[in-house]
Amino acid sequence: MSATPSAPFLRRVTPDGWAAIAWLAGMVFTALLRIRLPGQDEADVMPGVVIVRWDGLLMLFLATALALRGSALLTRRPTVALRYLLVAAVLGSNPLGVMAIPAAQFLAVDVALYAIAAARPPREAARALLLSLGVLFGHLAVRLLAGWSVATTSALAVALIAVVAWLLGRSEQQSRVHAERTRAQSAAQAVTSERLRIAREMHDSVAHSIGIVALQAGAARRVIDTQPEQARQALGEIETASRETLAGLRRMLGALRTDEPYDPGPRPAEGAGLPEMPGLAVLDRLAEVTAAAGVRVEVRRVGEPRPLPQDIDLSAFRLVQESVTNVVRHSGADSCTVTVDQRDPEALAVTVEDHGPGPRRERDREGDSRHDRAHAQDRAPSEGGSGYGLVGMRERVTLLHGEFTAGPRPGGGFRVTARLPLPAGAVTR
Repeated sequence: MSATPSAPFLRRVTPDGWAAIAWLAGMVFTALLRIRLPGQDEADVMPGVVIVRWDGLLMLFLATALALRGSALLTRRPTVALRYLLVAAVLGSNPLGVMAIPAAQFLAVDVALYAIAAARPPREAARALLLSLGVLFGHLAVRLLAGWSVATTSALAVALIAVVAWLLGRSEQQSRVHAERTRAQSAAQAVTSERLRIAREMHDSVAHSIGIVALQAGAARRVIDTQPEQARQALGEIETASRETLAGLRRMLGALRTDEPYDPGPRPAEGAGLPEMPGLAVLDRLAEVTAAAGVRVEVRRVGEPRPLPQDIDLSAFRLVQESVTNVVRHSGADSCTVTVDQRDPEALAVTVEDHGPGPRRERDREGDSRHDRAHAQDRAPSEGGSGYGLVGMRERVTLLHGEFTAGPRPGGGFRVTARLPLPAGAVTR
């Protein structure tokens, strides 16, 4: 259970610690009320007879022991912890000579109510609140039945504080649930958008390939009687283009189905001078465009360049483009390195890494810096900054049955790596 405050300097204290601190603070406040402080003619509250006797001190000691025990259980067994704290509140109030449980003795209970309401199911949280209010007013009822005087308004004030603490906890839980639901929906939308973008690109690729097939078929038909060798060559190109297009469709089609209508909107900016259907061949042009934005891109090619299927060539370029865009927007680096490794005949490896420290902010609960979080979560994709660029890249690689990793580099900066398997006998478009 986690219900610690959101301020960074308070996150190190657990709900257990806050409950213990609240009880001890209440005890200190109770003691201060019963002594004459500097500037006072007399103490605000006259100490009762019982509190200065051994039995009164024993009750306060037992109450403190119960409160600390309940505080230690708050994270693991919150309902049991609340019962300990309620018993401590009642027992700690008896030697004070008061007519209702004071707010100071109920502070730890308020902390427990907040923690339970913020982290536990609504029904359990509601039972905790009812139990706490029942103890408050049950204490009044016992005093009335015994013929003792009671402080009803004081009890109502303590109850009101308890309800406010509970409501704050419920608000915290609802905010957290809403934030988690929003993140999940945004991630799902990012995956869907990336799939639809790939589908549009696949549509363009298929249309291009079918256009080639139609042209070659027409040429073959015209020369099949007079120039059979040229007709044979045209038919071979038709076969090659058809097989490559079919292979690309088989890799993508099943994962790209969707029942929801989608408005593609404007196409993302590809950079000045980049073709509509780019590939790794235009990485140098992408580097020039990025340099104009203030980030130098070094392109390294390892291994002998060889033809690539159009969908893999395009996807590799999109990965590089997205990663370089993230470097420009988020890393704070003035340069990055793009490595295209074609030494493995069965796969294409692409790596983009930068050495920038990135802008820093207060560390989050796990101690991550802004640089790590910006790359791991907040790096916006090229198409308008939805905040889930890595999700889209991972989805694109997954659809190609590849491997994708992204994370901080040991020496600083960030690295994105993708390995895309190549089909046997792959040829370029």
